[in-house]
Amino acid sequence: MRHLAKGPDAVLELVSRGAIKIDFGLAKELRAVRKLMNKYATLPMSLADACLVRMTELDARTGVLTLDKDFRIYRRHGRQAIPVIIP
Repeated sequence: MRHLAKGPDAVLELVSRGAIKIDFGLAKELRAVRKLMNKYATLPMSLADACLVRMTELDARTGVLTLDKDFRIYRRHGRQAIPVIIP
């Protein structure tokens, strides 16, 4: 999104309108996030990507809007594909 004109502003606007909800505490999820980053260390998986994957594990209805093709590789709960929207 950062490569698109006004991409970050558009995302922040969606958050402000409540269309996107970000309710995630890294401190509470640190063990699970670290496990994901270790599993995908060869890609490598960023902290932000690991947090997004963990969020999809916490809420099965959650998908990811991204330009990052690595989300086609990442799996939640070990083997489940993550619903992604890649424009």
